[in-house]
Amino acid sequence: MITMKDIVREGHPSLVTVAKEVPLPINDEEKQLLDDMQTFLKNSQDEEIAKEYNLRAGVGLAAPQLGIEKRIIAIHFEDADGNLYSYGLVNPKIISHSVEGAYLAGGEGCLSVDRPVEGYVPRHRRITVTATDKDGNPVKLRLKGYPAIVFQHEIDHLNGIMFYDHINKENPFHVPENSVPIE
Repeated sequence: MITMKDIVREGHPSLVTVAKEVPLPINDEEKQLLDDMQTFLKNSQDEEIAKEYNLRAGVGLAAPQLGIEKRIIAIHFEDADGNLYSYGLVNPKIISHSVEGAYLAGGEGCLSVDRPVEGYVPRHRRITVTATDKDGNPVKLRLKGYPAIVFQHEIDHLNGIMFYDHINKENPFHVPENSVPIE
């Protein structure tokens, strides 16, 4: 079971390294990793389990956050409308995005960052992602708002980019042009 001690923190080299493409079909070890990452996210959102194992709640996790430099991400959350986003994906790519931007009104956080980081993180409001699931099936997702932001955050990890790399250093609360806040 993945716990917080398995998650690498700021300063770890895998967080600033571009992760490697995963050869398809994925192997049993990678399938297990995807399952374990999904389980961690579900456990982190379960109050009792999270308290017992001292887990911080997360909605997404990328393999580099476990010190594994592979293009693998897991996502698990319900949006404000009750839609469930639960995915274990390899080699995700953003193939298109809107010109219109978005940012989380409350800022972003990260399981690999143990400190609060103030500021708006400019993102695309809508994206289309392609990937492969653990069974080798192609996946194409059109996402907007909060789900789009979660996916962009995790895909950034695969490219060695931390969320705070996007924050305007001069004015952290600068509202990016043509952007809407996401609550």
